[in-house]
Amino acid sequence: MERSSPRRYTAAIRAIPNTTVLFQRAGDIPLKVEEGSADLGITGLDRFLELSAEGSDSILIMDDLGFGNCELVMGVPDSWLDVDSMSDLADLSLDLRERGKDLRIATKYPRMVQRHLLRHGVNYFSLVQSSGTLEAAPAMGFADVIADITSSGITMRENRLKTLKDGTILASQACIIGNKRLLAKEQSASQETKSLLEHVEAYLRARDFFSITANIRGNSPEEVAAHVTQWPDLSGLKGPTISRVYSDDADAWYAVTVVVPRDKLLVAVDHLRQVGGGSVTVFQAHYVFQDQCSSYQDLVRALGK
Repeated sequence: MERSSPRRYTAAIRAIPNTTVLFQRAGDIPLKVEEGSADLGITGLDRFLELSAEGSDSILIMDDLGFGNCELVMGVPDSWLDVDSMSDLADLSLDLRERGKDLRIATKYPRMVQRHLLRHGVNYFSLVQSSGTLEAAPAMGFADVIADITSSGITMRENRLKTLKDGTILASQACIIGNKRLLAKEQSASQETKSLLEHVEAYLRARDFFSITANIRGNSPEEVAAHVTQWPDLSGLKGPTISRVYSDDADAWYAVTVVVPRDKLLVAVDHLRQVGGGSVTVFQAHYVFQDQCSSYQDLVRALGK
């Protein structure tokens, strides 16, 4: 990506012509996509699900980009020794109601929080919308409990809050969203979307694969292949690639290359050694493309093309 300055709010992607990147706050991105200011957006799944309305033009295209992991959880004061679950919170809300009060919950996610509360039988409550630091809400007295995003839980613990054991509302991460009206209308935007999704999907898939190359002595490629393929872990994605190594050595050598999953890496290296493999080199795959881009095919079906 080409960005002339960290203070510049636009950039270009060299590999995808006619594409402009607009840098916006994560909370604003779903709204920009919905209104049609952008064809695609990268934001948190939590923001998308909270802000997208029923029947809107926004659509979820890829739900996990492998970063920005966090959870939307219910947090209560750790001094509430008898409140450890949503059912305990439901009992408390009923008790407060009988005393003429409502359970006050501070959150930036009123829609998702309300659905979660009602689903767990918490029927008496009032939501306090706040864009500030929610962890301080119970101590400041303008809310009893909070529902907020957390990644490690440290901030909640330092503010003397605890999460309920069944109080996780959503596991969130970065995702790609799009405006289906614009994507269905503009053919060029659709092709550029395909290119972007191809790159992202292949990159994410490549994180789990390594390319291994080893030199093995043999009389023919077929002989070397027979030795290698006796180990299932050396089959690779479609089978090993074997090519002749031209050297001054009197023996015939062949370079064997296989692509294996991350969890099979050391097993595969050990198997190659057992069949005479030497000079083993390993590379992290940058991209692994399949015969088609599944996320783009899903998008095409969603757009009714």
